[in-house]
Amino acid sequence: MPAMRGSIEGNEVENFSAEAEQRLDVLISRHLGVTRSFAQKLIREGRVALKSAVPPGKALKPSYKPPAGICISVSIPSPEAFELEPEDVPFEVVYEDDCLLVVDKPAGLVVYPLPGRWKGTLAHGLLFRYPGLGPFDDAARYGVVHRLDAVTSGLMLAAREQKTMNLLQKAFAERRVKKEYIALAQGNFARPEGILEGPIGRLPQNRLKMAVVEGGRPSVTEYRVLWSGNGCSLVLCKPLTGRTHQIRVHMSVNGHPLVGDTLYGGIEVNDLDRVFLHSWRLSFTHPSAGRPLSFTSRLPKELRRVAHNHYRLFSNISGFGTTIDN
Repeated sequence: MPAMRGSIEGNEVENFSAEAEQRLDVLISRHLGVTRSFAQKLIREGRVALKSAVPPGKALKPSYKPPAGICISVSIPSPEAFELEPEDVPFEVVYEDDCLLVVDKPAGLVVYPLPGRWKGTLAHGLLFRYPGLGPFDDAARYGVVHRLDAVTSGLMLAAREQKTMNLLQKAFAERRVKKEYIALAQGNFARPEGILEGPIGRLPQNRLKMAVVEGGRPSVTEYRVLWSGNGCSLVLCKPLTGRTHQIRVHMSVNGHPLVGDTLYGGIEVNDLDRVFLHSWRLSFTHPSAGRPLSFTSRLPKELRRVAHNHYRLFSNISGFGTTIDN
């Protein structure tokens, strides 16, 4: 039985099948990507139920071995309460020192656990590679200072201890961290550069989707068209605020959904299973050393391939190289 999800009184519920001769806490730990001690805590708190395996009124124990194939239901607490089990996850670190990390996240990698994607996140990978990470006041951040959508690739910042986390969060709040994205948008822009604005909030009819809505959070994106032709435009985007799906929403609302972004009206490309959006440049002042740092990330090969094969971009360019400017 594949994993299924539901909800009980507002709580996320994960359902999955037991494997033969496995302890209950081990099964939960493996499926959710949490520590065994946290799995045991879920069991003792009454968040775990088995279908037709335990007599009514009898408490489950972490050591119990449910029959193979039996349905296990786990009422999931808020992700902030998770105790993750470190896991080897593929991602590149382009810079590190005692204070911080600059990570190059591949598309498809989720930053934090979320329903249906409990394991194999960037947070798991950071804990695996850097066992001494933290501690942090907000333990659920695992050092991650800001997020990227799963369908977006490119550069991200992570702190290695709380003082750096505080300083980097303050720098983001004061707009002293400069982020630049490369996007391929549909259509030709009326102006070669400009500012896109609109308050962004969650769409009531579809909680997975963001939109420009009344009462949303103020959002500003600068853009500059790098190239136009063949029905699309290569655009450099600079989000001045950090809202969920901000670039994707602003582009879509203004009639230029991103290639591959079917959630926001973008066209589907046969050999592209992601959105054409890449966090290309990240620039900031080192919070401890005080020196300016700037990093760029090479456009992933799947995006270069689509740009060249479908839109004849980069015919004489090998792609954006990865550099570090100190």
